[in-house]
Amino acid sequence: MSETARTAAAKSAPAPDAGRWKALVFIALAQLMVVLDATIVNIALPSAQQDLGISDGNRQWVVTAYALAFGGLLLFGGRIADLWGRKRAFVVGLGGFAAASALGGAATNEAMMFGARALQGAFGALLAPAALSLLAVMFTDAKERAKAFGIYGAIAGGGGAVGLILGGFLTEYLDWRWTFFVNIPFAVVAAAGAYFVIREPEGGRNRSALDIPGVILSTLGLVSLVYGFTRAESEGWGDSLTIGMFVTSAVLLLTFVVVESRVKAPLLPLRVVTERNRGGVYLSLGLAIIAMFGLFLFLTYYLQIVKGYSPVKTGFAFLPMIAGMIVGSTQIGTRLMMRVPPRALMAPGFLVAATGMLILTQMEIDSSYVTLLLPAQVLLGLGMGTAFMPAMSLATLGVEPRDAGVASAMVNTSQQVGGAIGTALLNTIAASATTAYVTDHIGGAASKTQQQLIQLQGMVHGYTNAIWFAVGILALAAAIAFTLVTAGRPGTSPTGSDETSDDELMVPVVAH
Repeated sequence: MSETARTAAAKSAPAPDAGRWKALVFIALAQLMVVLDATIVNIALPSAQQDLGISDGNRQWVVTAYALAFGGLLLFGGRIADLWGRKRAFVVGLGGFAAASALGGAATNEAMMFGARALQGAFGALLAPAALSLLAVMFTDAKERAKAFGIYGAIAGGGGAVGLILGGFLTEYLDWRWTFFVNIPFAVVAAAGAYFVIREPEGGRNRSALDIPGVILSTLGLVSLVYGFTRAESEGWGDSLTIGMFVTSAVLLLTFVVVESRVKAPLLPLRVVTERNRGGVYLSLGLAIIAMFGLFLFLTYYLQIVKGYSPVKTGFAFLPMIAGMIVGSTQIGTRLMMRVPPRALMAPGFLVAATGMLILTQMEIDSSYVTLLLPAQVLLGLGMGTAFMPAMSLATLGVEPRDAGVASAMVNTSQQVGGAIGTALLNTIAASATTAYVTDHIGGAASKTQQQLIQLQGMVHGYTNAIWFAVGILALAAAIAFTLVTAGRPGTSPTGSDETSDDELMVPVVAH
């Protein structure tokens, strides 16, 4: 791009909204609420199960109902945000999420609880892409965009661990119902702030007719995929219904791709995902989430069952990871993003996180928190925070404003599906390794105490086996980021020259 053209483009670009930094506070608050909810309820689940009389066979639906609605409706939610306007979708999503949370906190039986969780997921699927796409269209200056996405990335990465702390406090000192009620003040403050502060840029809506076949195919395909992985965790990979879900999902999603390539106004324009950089971000981010979600599960069980930590102490034990994510995202990522290409942050970030995982493969029953778990968590946090920040920014880079909601939904979809896969896949690997270890060693146990010790050793053996797979997954994420993400640093081409294409600029293309 010539200097004259660059100057003309700068003059024609709309002036940034004066209240964008205030808006970021409320957008970040809403994102924190959604991310918190993914883990905060897990801490409260045993107490809620007992109070509501939920059977062991049905308790997974407290988590699954949310995951299915959230994962299945994300693309639809992103398209609605593009159609209605992100501000309106954001406020409606917050209101619905608060109402669903109130319903969950007041639940008197399992049906009411499952319904509330499904509603939370549905409104979360509207809220999450609206929040990210608002950032994409409000922050167009490269340096400001880096800072804004640094904050957003830190929240997206560290919010789950914060949920463990908050969930532990609320469950231990108040009541499990407060893990739902706590969402209401978050939502009210964020919605009120958004209503008065956010000024969405004009001309960014996609007013095309809604792609109903695309909505049906994508929703059913993603629901089948998420449910397949969720069911695999409890029923095994050889279960006929599990296999049926995977086959159904593959058929529906392949049909969805064919339909989207032919309809005039697709739900997911293929240009959003086929662009090399965005495709690389969606894929590498999904893989990284697979590794992280499995780790949260293993560390929570290790600290509470093996080490005997209370829920609150367990939550605080995750603080080094949260601190690492904040530093990696807001300090390392934000400061270096203007100086180096995104892949020079993403690939090394994933490798640093993999190094933290590698340390955890040495975990034993009597492992020291200070000498093993602490440094591993710091490396994990720093690595993931450094990688998440450019990934979040790049995921909506160069998209037309009318596609910002759908592009943002794809980020959340890769995270949600990655979370479902990670929990099911790594948990299955761990369970198989534990069973094999106990079977091989239990015969030599003469006393009940020795048998209990072997059970714990088997549990830790299962965790470390699964963590080895997580190390490999993060290494693969690093390789994909390095290979596919070729965008140069803001204001340059991939080769570092001054010639810059629209897709490499940190300024969204204005829709005509």
